Amino acid sequence: MNKVNCKIINKSNNPLPNYQSEGAAAVDLTAFLKEDIILKPLERSLVPTGIQIALPKGYEAQVRPRSGLALKKGISVLNSPGTIDSDYRGDIGVILINLSNEDFIIHNGDRIAQLIVTSYSQISWVEQEKLDVTGRGKGGFGSTGVKL
Repeated sequence: MNKVNCKIINKSNNPLPNYQSEGAAAVDLTAFLKEDIILKPLERSLVPTGIQIALPKGYEAQVRPRSGLALKKGISVLNSPGTIDSDYRGDIGVILINLSNEDFIIHNGDRIAQLIVTSYSQISWVEQEKLDVTGRGKGGFGSTGVKL
């Protein structure tokens, strides 16, 4: 397994984000709040975590919903996945949305999202007049596997 060193500042009173199991791909992010946030149905809020990170070049962090919150409470990350670039040094905030019909209360220390770190490649564009032909062609938005 590839491990990446990542510098972190924790301004919260919560433990550092950690893996909940040996095979976990993501760490849990927790809310850093002075007072509870009440998310009403269809309301969204930027929830602070109190952490800042410095990822190595060539890596990004993605903020994703927690499956239990999504299934049981209808809470999701609005811009999922949220991307944290390797040159960002600000506080990590999570945009949560309440897709349920009931109020949802966020408390300090609640696990609100997941953070996964992954490598990426940057693109060098090579302009062309034509692209190679494939079996799929220009079909999109539900066209794969459909016979015309």
